[in-house]
Amino acid sequence: QVQLVESGGGLVQSGGSLRLSCTASGFTLAYNDMHWFRQAPGKEREGVSCIHRNDDKTDYADSVKGRFTIYRDNAANTVYLQMNSLKPEDTAVYYCATGRYVGCPAAAADMFFWGKGALVTVSS
Repeated sequence: QVQLVESGGGLVQSGGSLRLSCTASGFTLAYNDMHWFRQAPGKEREGVSCIHRNDDKTDYADSVKGRFTIYRDNAANTVYLQMNSLKPEDTAVYYCATGRYVGCPAAAADMFFWGKGALVTVSS
């Protein structure tokens, strides 16, 4: 059974850091393009970052460039999102997703496996 399970969310003060983890089961994460999306209350889901399966090329939304870093640990079958210098506008539910070979970046509509999400709350 294919599953993506996120962890590492929580409450942090503005300027703080969190690291989200997404562990895959039922498939090999290294062979897939992996994505992080987020959805803030009352807003549409947006792409945050992704990492390509072949060369680990990464992509970031302009709003998080220079603050967030995506990377994978193939041995752990896990992809991470290190989030530094967090801002209140980063408050959202963060989702891990994959569309297998859809590339990086890609739209949410192209994903077909999603985690249940991890809530990140940044207080001012």
